[in-house]
Amino acid sequence: MTDHERHSEVVEAEGHLIDSQLLNQIFDAVIKNGASFDVLHFEIGRTNEEPSAIAMRVTSAHAAALKRVLEELVTLGCRLAREQDARLCPTDRDGCVPDDFYSTTNHRTLVRYGGRWLEVAEQRMDAVIVLEAGRAVCRKLRDVRADDAIVCGVEGVRVVPEFRERDRLGFAFMTTEISSERRVDVNVARIAAMMRDVKLGGGRVAMVVGPVAIHTGGAGHFTNLIRSGYVDVLLAGNALAVHDVEQALFGTSLGVDLETGKAIDGGHRHHMRAINVIRRCGGLRQAVEQGVLTSGVMYECVTRGVEYVLAGSIRDDGPLPDTLMNLIEAQDRYATALRGVKLVLVLSTMLHGIGVGNMLPSWVRMVCVDINPAVVTKLADRGSGQTIGIVTDVGLFLHQLAHKLV
Repeated sequence: MTDHERHSEVVEAEGHLIDSQLLNQIFDAVIKNGASFDVLHFEIGRTNEEPSAIAMRVTSAHAAALKRVLEELVTLGCRLAREQDARLCPTDRDGCVPDDFYSTTNHRTLVRYGGRWLEVAEQRMDAVIVLEAGRAVCRKLRDVRADDAIVCGVEGVRVVPEFRERDRLGFAFMTTEISSERRVDVNVARIAAMMRDVKLGGGRVAMVVGPVAIHTGGAGHFTNLIRSGYVDVLLAGNALAVHDVEQALFGTSLGVDLETGKAIDGGHRHHMRAINVIRRCGGLRQAVEQGVLTSGVMYECVTRGVEYVLAGSIRDDGPLPDTLMNLIEAQDRYATALRGVKLVLVLSTMLHGIGVGNMLPSWVRMVCVDINPAVVTKLADRGSGQTIGIVTDVGLFLHQLAHKLV
């Protein structure tokens, strides 16, 4: 096969390519797709603050193979050297897009339109990009409407990864390696410092919390954080609220006395009694207003104006009147509540944590705390690379965090 029969494209990238290990990923992406690369220019940053830059020609025997490798390279922060506007294709029906649509990452993205680079709004992973009224916006597939202009292919698309600098916003004390053999108190102190910085800068902190926070005795420490203004948004499922109310009304969680650690005779019915009380009142807010619910996490959220969203599932008893059982409505409410959040703490809730991770742009930092290291790893594996993890008991974590902040 002669050179002119082969297919090639020149791509460029710049940033902290070496510190972030992106350079290895870029080369690997070319090779694993059966293509080859020829480095045309490579400049290494001379200091930890100075970016590196590379330009290389990517060549493949087949146009389809070259297209695949270019799609992967763009998600890693590469861009086509030849500048051209993004290719727009109209949709022919609601909820469907052309087959070669550009599927977004959670990294900051720009598209070229009318000779100008537009930053994509509402950035999130697994969405499409719609051009409307001179704006580029991420949109979930289900929200696409007929005749929407969809960005297709990778022409005119630039992705800006969150490069791993040598000291990035206080996150350099952790690596992607997850281990229980780390000093939890040191990491908690640094996370507390980040929370202070976020609040001092006028930012918002969101907590994604599972019922284990109640079972492990963390509710009291969590309420102290709410009272002290360190929780702006609470995202959870039905179970967190149910067991929080159970503790407030009966002093138990799943029928276990949280003071003695002993199962109470007939305590297995307490969570259903708690649900019944709240349903009779009409909801959590009404239970607080009627003086029925006078303590606990949900009480503090209601009385201190903390936004909360409870997303239901097929497992839920009851559910509470406040719990959203419509999946699409719950997803949309979660996404709306997360707007403007600067830091997210995921506390012992794998599914809700992964769901929130999918909704966030990569520049919103996440901390995942779980006794199971696999939970933390799953968040990073599903694209939320900005997540750092602490492997410990969530009750202990909340105790130490409240001690540092309150």
